[in-house]
Amino acid sequence: MTHGAHSHPEDPRNTDVLVSLNGTLVPKDEAKVSVLDSGFILGDGIWEGLRLDEGRVPFLERHLDRLFDGARALDMDIGRTRDELREDLRACLVANKMRDGVHIRLMISRGVKLTPYQDPRATISKPTIVILPEYKQPEPELYTRGLKLITVHVRRGRPDVQDPSLNTHSKHNCIAACIAAAKAGADEGLMLDPQGFVATCNSTHFFIVRRGEVWTSSGDYCLDGITRRVVCEVAEEIGLVVRMKNFPLAAVYGSSEVFVTGTFAGLVAVASVDGRTFDGPYPGPIVRRLTEAYHARIGREPELL
Repeated sequence: MTHGAHSHPEDPRNTDVLVSLNGTLVPKDEAKVSVLDSGFILGDGIWEGLRLDEGRVPFLERHLDRLFDGARALDMDIGRTRDELREDLRACLVANKMRDGVHIRLMISRGVKLTPYQDPRATISKPTIVILPEYKQPEPELYTRGLKLITVHVRRGRPDVQDPSLNTHSKHNCIAACIAAAKAGADEGLMLDPQGFVATCNSTHFFIVRRGEVWTSSGDYCLDGITRRVVCEVAEEIGLVVRMKNFPLAAVYGSSEVFVTGTFAGLVAVASVDGRTFDGPYPGPIVRRLTEAYHARIGREPELL
């Protein structure tokens, strides 16, 4: 069982899921990679989290954009075209007879090493490509109880240290933030940037509502979130003012509504940050409007199946 914005009930159907491993479909408990795989040894790889919603994989093309952009930044040749990767994804979902309520992890590592060593030139295979779909739906109460967040000591780093815009397998700073939040009894950790402004959460993106305006960070120190971007777009479509800007914790504490976004659960209200509470019931009026607009936008996506 996961926690926070990724809380979900276990589904027995996941026992028999087929996983796509380098284009071959295998039972999940038989899907294995080498101990010399770059992803295992070094966290050298990229990934995307996707959802299957009534035959659609929302914003698939944006996810593929981010995936291929990340691969180029890492000087990694995926070895598959967009069309081939899209077909691999479709074939995996069809083989599993899946159409709705599915979370998909698409993971690509640089490949198998000759020996445990960081130099990419020690890689002796093509990239390892894994598509792992699971029946996974958010807990219904997730949307009505409100999340508890706490500001953690772990900061989002500068791009010259470890570029936070890349969706790489190397996620230790987010894991450290998650651990700090869990130890404090919170659902997620709110992370600041090097200047002390609010950046993002350890596994979701962070928004506040102030005087009817929707604020989120400048984006300089967080992943270019697909759901984050879409929520900003639909907010403007329904007439809300959206500001991507630097703001301190004081602005958070004085907000009328707070929420987080992510591929898995969409928009989820926040009940408290650092012990400062925000009035329920949850979700609040702005988050309700945004959620409706977000789901309407998903309904305009093309079907994959």
